[in-house]
Amino acid sequence: MANSLKKEQQSMPLAAKPSCNATLALASDQTFAFNKAILNKAAKQQINQKVLPILAECKEIDGITITGHTDHLGASRSNQILSEKRAASVANYLKTKGVSARMNVLGAGETQSIKLCDEKLPHGKLIACLAPNRRVLIEVHGKTQ
Repeated sequence: MANSLKKEQQSMPLAAKPSCNATLALASDQTFAFNKAILNKAAKQQINQKVLPILAECKEIDGITITGHTDHLGASRSNQILSEKRAASVANYLKTKGVSARMNVLGAGETQSIKLCDEKLPHGKLIACLAPNRRVLIEVHGKTQ
């Protein structure tokens, strides 16, 4: 009987650890000035209020992926560099807050637009219309137990 119990235990799947996976978006106009990569006060507040509490709930963090995005205005190469700098700014801020988990910092440039706008709009209105494309995504991969 003891052998059959051991066999049952061995064949039972292990319970998966509950995840604390989350994806948070920081809207660029609330995070960075247009065409800049320096986090502003509102961005730091968003990170403090939305990201840090999630990280605190995780008992084990497998990694954090931070991806910067831009709109299509300007040269593609410049947008790629800007998106990388924005993601790096978020990663650096998280480090100042004591986050030591492995961070994968990426720049997607203008390649993943989520909003299209009429290109005939006056420049200021076009910038405002394209604001949703200028963002940083923070993806947390971890477990709560």
